[in-house]
Amino acid sequence: MSTLDWLVLFATLAAIVGYGTLADRVRTIDGFLRAGADLRWWTIGLSIMATQASAITFLSVPGQAYQDGMGFIQFYFGLPIAMVILAALIVPIYHRLKVYTAYEYLETRFDRKTRQLVALLFLIQRGLSIGLSIYAPAIVLASVLGWRVGTTNLALGTLTILYTVVGGSRAVSRTQTLQMAVILCGMVAALGYAVSMLPSEVSFRHAVSLAGSLGKLQLVDTSARVDTRYTLWSGLLGGLFVALAYFGTDQSQVQRYLAGGPLTQSRLGLLMHGFIKIPMQLFVLFVGVMVFVFYQLNPPPLFFNQTELEQARKLAPADIAALELEQTQLWQTKRAAISQLMAAETAHDGSAAGSARAQVRASEKQLQGLRERTRALIARVRPGADNRDSDYIFIRFVLDRFPHGLIGLLVAVILCAAMSSSAAALSALGSTMVVDFYRPSLRPGQSDAHYLLAARAFTALWGAFAVGFAGFAALLDNLIQAVNILGSLFYGPTLGVFLVGFFARRVRATAAFAATLVGQAVVLLVFALSSISFLWYNVIGCAVVVALALGTTLIPARPAHAATD
Repeated sequence: MSTLDWLVLFATLAAIVGYGTLADRVRTIDGFLRAGADLRWWTIGLSIMATQASAITFLSVPGQAYQDGMGFIQFYFGLPIAMVILAALIVPIYHRLKVYTAYEYLETRFDRKTRQLVALLFLIQRGLSIGLSIYAPAIVLASVLGWRVGTTNLALGTLTILYTVVGGSRAVSRTQTLQMAVILCGMVAALGYAVSMLPSEVSFRHAVSLAGSLGKLQLVDTSARVDTRYTLWSGLLGGLFVALAYFGTDQSQVQRYLAGGPLTQSRLGLLMHGFIKIPMQLFVLFVGVMVFVFYQLNPPPLFFNQTELEQARKLAPADIAALELEQTQLWQTKRAAISQLMAAETAHDGSAAGSARAQVRASEKQLQGLRERTRALIARVRPGADNRDSDYIFIRFVLDRFPHGLIGLLVAVILCAAMSSSAAALSALGSTMVVDFYRPSLRPGQSDAHYLLAARAFTALWGAFAVGFAGFAALLDNLIQAVNILGSLFYGPTLGVFLVGFFARRVRATAAFAATLVGQAVVLLVFALSSISFLWYNVIGCAVVVALALGTTLIPARPAHAATD
């Protein structure tokens, strides 16, 4: 990066961190945990969006579109429905009870052991997820600065911990407004520049047509197969369940809309997110598709993870050179076929267009096979190396092709997203530890200042745990999928016990507790032993908990025996 890039990057980060830590100092436990409960609906809506849109979104989603097209959008089809349900039915309950965390409700409805079991599931799932959120931007800094990824994990994690410990939930919510502005501006600039770099003879219409010819614009899969990761039905049903669980029971999101004053502010914030999220995600996916199109018309790297490619080149120079030569020949064949395709489409020659399209697809399939051979070679010559590159596609494109200044802005986008989601999650973890475990069970009756200090300490401890787990993220193939799979392992049973609490008044505490344990065990077994798409884990886990809990209400009570002398 140039001096200009560094100036843009540090100016952006300094403005956000400075505003978050200095503009509104937190001195009470209420301000630290619930942001003072006086934020407006647009701040809440942007905060919810920023919490969900981690750095992984802006690293992995374009790479996901590059590899598999825009079908990933189906994951979000159930989200708007979930926002309406939550705004109408669930949020009023939280406001009426004036809770700090979602899990406080479970003790009111059932008992403390059920509350703390579900809170524990949240702590495990969210603590691991933050590790992935920290690792994603560490890839960026490692690529830009040449640092080791482990060192970068530590540096970025430390910055996030300090920022969250000082500012608490109030700073998180307020700074997320600025962070979302930077993110949206950066992604608009990325799309505009990607389109502007297309060859002069290739119109935007030609680019979109080429993406469609190679299957990158297929949004909906109507098949009923449960082993297909993203389909219309898994998105509508599985996506609905995961959205209900995430936004209705995950403290990192519940904390965002509990920061509103009147109930109306929380409702409007949720609805705003529900109707903006899908267009925003489509936009990010389309950026990835345009990157894909760019590399159909310009020679792509043999492997987007440049660091691993160069290390492999040192160990097997002849093999890498042979692969690069083969790639050049295949790309030239495909490029010629693309030119024929565009000419045929312009001339409205359907026969010639069909023949050229078949050649383009065949060449692309050969290039994908070459990419897999490259992955295999890297794994063979460097055992234990990071031989995946899907999460490097977008950042490699930015670093290699964008002008100075815009590179700094795009790196700032990724770091802003990382800070935003990680800070929100750390704040939620600290809140849950204090409100659901420390204050009721370990140190009841202490002062406000004592609990504020404890919340900051627990936030820092969970941050340290997340940084440690980030070291394992390199073992995962695609981070956006890893985060969604991790959430789906826990969200179903959690949603199930909340639904039982909200709508099944006859279910008692012990039944709810046991059903949650069984439901969680079933989901883990399904994950370990089947090939079912992860979106269905949410449906399965929720259904098991609800069915078992309701089943206990059908068991007749034992008749009381008369006492005998």
